Amino acid sequence: MRVVLGEDLALLREGMEHLLTAHGCTVVASVGSAPELLRALLDERPDVAVVDVRLPPGFSDEGVQVALEARRRVPGLPVLVLSQYVEQLYARELLADGAGAVGYLLKDRVLHSRQFIAAVRRVAGGGTAMDPAVVERLLHNGPRREPLDLLTRRELEVLGLMAEGRSNAAVAEALFVTDKAIDKHINSIFTKLQLLPSKDDNRRVQAVLAYLTYVHHDHREAGRPAAGTTRE
Repeated sequence: MRVVLGEDLALLREGMEHLLTAHGCTVVASVGSAPELLRALLDERPDVAVVDVRLPPGFSDEGVQVALEARRRVPGLPVLVLSQYVEQLYARELLADGAGAVGYLLKDRVLHSRQFIAAVRRVAGGGTAMDPAVVERLLHNGPRREPLDLLTRRELEVLGLMAEGRSNAAVAEALFVTDKAIDKHINSIFTKLQLLPSKDDNRRVQAVLAYLTYVHHDHREAGRPAAGTTRE
């Protein structure tokens, strides 16, 4: 798996590089500024990019802006964003194209290397890896519309845990129900969202993206600005 890293703190960047290499990844570029990151993403076309939200020269939102620009030029380019904060607007923008292959983790809540590597691999494979705090704000801040209004409260809880990249067994454990019950909820979600079986069976990703995309469009159509940056 070919990885591009974008992180301005040298020790953290080198630490992630060693960690990724130890787990069989090839770091094809490791950079510390937004201009370098954009060049690396467009030149290398990696299997996944790991990007800090705030990069030089401005230390505001350059990293995620580069990720958005790179995905515009290379549709579906897998991006895992690392942040100290929940940046709702940018998380929503990254998900809005419906291409999947997006992750958003809060640095302080990544508790062990296995969690990080699993998220990198999941995003590289076209899935989502969203911190629960990000999912909570995206899923519940703003009105919903059909067909999302058809989902029950429990189905919304299941969908939120799916957005974090959890397996059926992990969702069942989190909600203290059986695997069979989760299977029924997920099948109901697929039916209500009109997601038919396909050869690559990527309905889990489609279900998550459908929900987050609806929330994104609702904010725009209502003419209201997306919620501002919220410190976690």
